[in-house]
Amino acid sequence: MATANGPRARALAAALRQARQEQNMSIRELGRKLSFDQSNLSKIENCKKVPSIELTARILGALGAKPDECERILALARRASEPNWLAVGIPGLPEQLAGAMESEREAKSIVDWAPMTLPGLLQTTDYVRALAETNELPKHEIERRVTVRIARREILTRQDPLKLEALISEVAFREPMASPDVMIEQLRHLLIMADRPNVEIRVIPRGVGWHPGSAGPFILYEFSDAPAFVHFEHYSSGAFVTNSDDVEAYRMAIDTIKRHALNPVDSKRFIAQVIVDDWSASD
Repeated sequence: MATANGPRARALAAALRQARQEQNMSIRELGRKLSFDQSNLSKIENCKKVPSIELTARILGALGAKPDECERILALARRASEPNWLAVGIPGLPEQLAGAMESEREAKSIVDWAPMTLPGLLQTTDYVRALAETNELPKHEIERRVTVRIARREILTRQDPLKLEALISEVAFREPMASPDVMIEQLRHLLIMADRPNVEIRVIPRGVGWHPGSAGPFILYEFSDAPAFVHFEHYSSGAFVTNSDDVEAYRMAIDTIKRHALNPVDSKRFIAQVIVDDWSASD
């Protein structure tokens, strides 16, 4: 087994852990069935080690995984050590979502540049639902997204919380992504979260002209024990970028965006004023 910290490896770890939990099987029990050391199984599920394709197949066999699930997870295992990850034309990007969630769980800090909608980790339940309904998704898919989003927010309030730096364009606060009531609740939630010591929110006003963030949204993940990487996602495509030179370019882009941003105190004042000027008047 090789060590790896890339997004594909994190997605594989999450998939194997979920497959075991769905069978209500403990790591100890799985280890007995495989005659395999449970500490190594734990390292696999926590992305400290990447299993070979053969071991992955043995694990799935011991779990009694269904053929389509086996095929999906084995496809991840075959390419788990590949650094960059591009997916095109796959609505919802479920495997990339698993990689993103594992990255959030293990990261020490995240910088999220949000030019059009508010950052996912700061979205309220009703705001998530409103965005999903706007995309005319089926009801079951809407509720799945809401459930996943709620679960992801826990990393900001756990005992050892993630540090989040949210850089948000003024557009995201003023565009009617939801009803006035939902927008008011959402913006008030931002003000509450901005008071947390591990969350910093900074607003980039309109009218600053072109800057690197004009190219689209992205998220930078920093880890204490692994190289940083970037994730960006668009309507039906997305990618993880792990090349060190590319990641450094995104860090430089963040520095440029921050030069245009209001400081955290002024950003809170801005959000509070938008609630009054834009949304309370529309209520």
